[in-house]
Amino acid sequence: MLATLGVITILCLLAAVMSKRLSPLVALIALPIIAALLGGFGLQTSAFIITGIKNVAPVVGMFVFAILFFGVMTDAGMLDPIIDRILRTVGTRPTRIVIGTALLALLVHLDGSGAVTFLVTVPAMLPLYTRLGIDRRILACVAAMAAGVNFLPWTGPVLRSSAALHVPVAELFQPLIPVQIVGLAFVFISAWVLGRREETRLGLGRDQETGTKVDVVPERVLSEQEEVLRRPRLFWLNLLLTIVVMAVMIAGWVDPVVMFMVGTVLALCINYPNVDAQRARIDAHAKTALTMASILLAAGVFTGIMQGTGMLKAMAEVAVAQIPAGHGKLIPMVVGFLSMPLSMLFDPDSFYFGVMPVIAEVGRALGVDPLQVAQASLLGVHTTGFPVSPLTPATFLLVGLCKVELADHQRFTIPFLFGASVLMTLTALLLGVF
Repeated sequence: MLATLGVITILCLLAAVMSKRLSPLVALIALPIIAALLGGFGLQTSAFIITGIKNVAPVVGMFVFAILFFGVMTDAGMLDPIIDRILRTVGTRPTRIVIGTALLALLVHLDGSGAVTFLVTVPAMLPLYTRLGIDRRILACVAAMAAGVNFLPWTGPVLRSSAALHVPVAELFQPLIPVQIVGLAFVFISAWVLGRREETRLGLGRDQETGTKVDVVPERVLSEQEEVLRRPRLFWLNLLLTIVVMAVMIAGWVDPVVMFMVGTVLALCINYPNVDAQRARIDAHAKTALTMASILLAAGVFTGIMQGTGMLKAMAEVAVAQIPAGHGKLIPMVVGFLSMPLSMLFDPDSFYFGVMPVIAEVGRALGVDPLQVAQASLLGVHTTGFPVSPLTPATFLLVGLCKVELADHQRFTIPFLFGASVLMTLTALLLGVF
């Protein structure tokens, strides 16, 4: 009974979210409550909800203050000198331009937003690609790879995994650091190969139309409001603060939510000491923070009810009975290899809050640490997979900015993203992560 009810609930969640009949927020709250009431749990449902919300509260706090912290740092212009330096350094050699694209996207993605990464990277680099005649699919591919492989403790997939399985972010992320380093090496090697291929096709640093050498790198133009917010004299202090916050958090010395709280307070006081200015910066980023925080709280409701009612456990017991003896240990490996294509089938909320907990529970019953299932999922599901998935708005933003067709982008980019995912999975297996 419970297993059947759980399967129906998850299928309804997937159908409602993927068909866009319900928003993820509504689906994650309403559907499990209805299921619990139909299962006869009555007012106990309230206790399940509270337990689930308590479990995700630290993750919610971390995300809210991470958004505020990186938002303030971006407003203050911490990344501006780095971006300008990259643009000056790449010059007009296709190899340098493509590698510079990867580096720029990697740095901008520190705030964890794929949309912001593409909005900054593509307009900065597209004039060079257009002037030199470099294939714009390469711009989309390299930006996608850099953003996809650069999953960080405060990015959506990591936070969703942590919230769904109630595991600390540091415990989830730290073992994946060497795996991610290998993935990033793959990104830059791929960028170098693509750049060399374009050099062979086009010649070194030549204007496609006139055939003359191009030495002028287009300057980025900031709006009047952006200029007012910039604090160029505080660049080194802001950079130092960012490095300290990230290092302490990743090392696990201080809880992430505490570190980002302290970092946000310091960032506001250093860059915008005026109270009205601080309020304006918080208001500017409140929508983004509130949107994701509400989704995570709703996920707490979903996982709290699914676990409290015993539906997850019941589904896992049924699934375990179908798996041949001795094959349970293969679950993380299989999830890792399939993780990138799964992004094409499930949106992030559906997978991390609906599908992954069931897989993790099956693994637990077979002696597999649920943490390993989450880590395997992070090697592709809406990390390397999100920039080509038709289920994520950032994909359409990327192809729109690069002026390429979605089908062309997918055909060109998917082999690279899938290659990165497979390489990271193999690395995780070799290092004993799972």
